[in-house]
Parts: sequence; C-alpha cells; structure tokens
Amino acid sequence: MSPFIGSAPRTERWHHLRLTVDDGVATVTFARPEKLNALTFGAYADLRDLLAELSRERAVRALVLGGEGRGFCSGGDVDEIIGATLSMDTAQLLDFNRMTGQVVRAIRECPFPVIAAVHGVAAGAGAVLALAADFRIADPSARFAFLFTRVGLSGGDMGAAYLLPRVVGLGHATRLLMLGEPVRAPEAERIGLLSELTEDGAADARAAELARRLADGPALAHAQTKALLTAELDMPLAASVELDANTQALLMNGEDYAEFHAAFTEKRPPKWRGR
Repeated sequence: MSPFIGSAPRTERWHHLRLTVDDGVATVTFARPEKLNALTFGAYADLRDLLAELSRERAVRALVLGGEGRGFCSGGDVDEIIGATLSMDTAQLLDFNRMTGQVVRAIRECPFPVIAAVHGVAAGAGAVLALAADFRIADPSARFAFLFTRVGLSGGDMGAAYLLPRVVGLGHATRLLMLGEPVRAPEAERIGLLSELTEDGAADARAAELARRLADGPALAHAQTKALLTAELDMPLAASVELDANTQALLMNGEDYAEFHAAFTEKRPPKWRGR
C-alpha cells in the first residue's frame, strides 16, 4: 500500500466500527452487540477504507479484530443486507460482492499482521473475516460457520474457497463450505483453523498480548513475511525462491538487520525501527 495520499482528509470518526490505537497496536471492534455484530453495507465499507488508511499511515504495526458482546460477528445483517439485496439489480449486486471481497483483500494485503480474537459466533462473513486474518485466537465458546449455502448461495463467498483449503486442506474446506455446519473451537483447533485456543474468556487478552509482541518486533520483516506468504501461494518454486532472494537482499540492506548484529555484539535486546 502506497503511503502517498491525495486531497482526501484522514477520517476522524468511523460510524460503523470502533477503533483504538495504542503505540502501534490498532484494535478494531464490531460494535453492534444487540445484533451479534451483524454487518451492514456501511460496516463493510468502513472496514475496507479503514484498512487502507492504516496501511498508508504506517503508524500501525499490528491489528486486533474483535467483537463486542456475546460473539465475534454473525455475518451480514438479514434485514439490512440480505433483504436489501433482493431488490438490487445485477450491477448493484456485483458492486456489493466486489466490496466484500475488497475487505478480504485489504486484510490479506495490509502491511501489518491482523489477529482475529474470536469468542462466540463467527458466522458467514464473520467467519471469512476471521479466516482472512493472519492469526485466529479463540476461546472455547467460539464456533465458526460458513453459512452461505444455507441461504442458497455459493460457499465460495469473499474468497473463502481460495483461503479455506489453504488453511485446513481441501477435504475439511469442502465439508465446511458445502454443508455450512458449525465448527466449535476444539475441532477448529484440531483441523488447523485456529492459531491458538485459549481458556474461557481469554481470547481478547491473548490477542492483545500477541499484537504487542508483533508491534514491538521488526515491523518491516513482518510485513515482508506476510506479503510473501500471500504472494507465493500460487507461485512455482523457482519464482518463490527468486522472490525470497530479492526480498532478503533488500532487508539485509536495512537498519533492522544491522541493528540485530549490533545488539548481538553488544549483548543487548535489539531496538527495532521497522526500517
């Protein structure tokens, strides 16, 4: 994401999400607890635009995505999205579906790690947003459900058919996307959908702890690792090792690489600058 901006001012208030930033760690919270944090058109658009702004500003080094109340996110609001789409024409529907995909791309392509802190339900689009994150930290109450076929749509929504097989394998992905059955936290951990299963009620705290660790680390190295993990999913080995070589050559000319050597020599912790 380019740091250069045009005439548009920085957004001072997000109407559909809650944002806090603390010393390089951003926390984005879905804040419609009375609706299990169901998404609206505005929530999708806010998340898309927020990720773009944070990526340009380069002040954020890790982001936690969470939900207020009893669950993470129950997906698209039945009345405000599903009901509204019934009266849209094809062009409008394509615009909407492209926007939801842009949110997933923004999560995958932003230059900082994204951690989904999941408790309770992560359903439909909520499950895909958690899937798109770099880390999924969940407590035992978490349950994931890719519900798209349950409403008569393809299970391959918002990039789910691309991402899920790469996380849990084709067999599990076929079952989850085809049947739409819920997967509770212990099974999600068993099949590799979770990065970590915490104790009851501890997902938010553990996600914040991981975000702090990442934010205090070598941010440029993290950004490049994330970029390579995404880019190399569809590359042949020869292209991958060449991209790795180019990336390492650039990073070896950076300040953080020299700082590690200086810190090692002086027997002190490195002072990472993300450069």
